[in-house]
Amino acid sequence: MNIPPAYVLTLSGILFALGVIGVLIRRNAIVIFMSIELMLNSANLALIAFARTFAPAQEALRGHVFVFFVIAVAASEVAVGLALIVAIFRSKESIDVDEVSSLRG
Repeated sequence: MNIPPAYVLTLSGILFALGVIGVLIRRNAIVIFMSIELMLNSANLALIAFARTFAPAQEALRGHVFVFFVIAVAASEVAVGLALIVAIFRSKESIDVDEVSSLRG
């Protein structure tokens, strides 16, 4: 079964748009991080679709390696982000972005 690249890229665009909407509308820090992860994974989906469609068989592996690099960066971003959220929650007792507007203790 071969899915046309236009369908995969459309799905990737929809997922990216949902991630952007989640970042812009929601005020909960955890939901914002989940939306950022959704945007990164939609970019990974687009990279795989482009690598599979437009690259020759020998060159297609480069797109897959780049996706693994993006996944590693996203994992480190989540680790740092969740550590920041835990530190903010311990000091402010809230993870609402509007309530945490200053960096002073």
